Amino acid sequence: MVKVSVLYPNGETARFDMKYYCDFHVPLARAKFGAALKGVEVDRGLAGATPGSRPAFIAIGHLYFDSVEAFQASFGPHSEALIQDIPNYTNVEPDVQISEVVMPLDLATGR
Repeated sequence: MVKVSVLYPNGETARFDMKYYCDFHVPLARAKFGAALKGVEVDRGLAGATPGSRPAFIAIGHLYFDSVEAFQASFGPHSEALIQDIPNYTNVEPDVQISEVVMPLDLATGR
């Protein structure tokens, strides 16, 4: 399984509309990716490692796929529509990382 993380850097002038992101952009992505998308998580940055510090990222979206190829095949045809929607919820350019999930958390056992 792979995780595509879309990280939205925080900053003095960073704007992020979490309601729009969760209510419109994520459903748009789900519709575009179809069955290739296995799961979604959205994180809101709360703080950095030092007490009182700003989080490095204002938000992070995590998208799960069976493989890099499955992500690329589903993203390619819809990339323009998804990218064009970004200014509707943020003024920052996201960073993207594709990772292999090597140790998934089993919520039932905590491992």
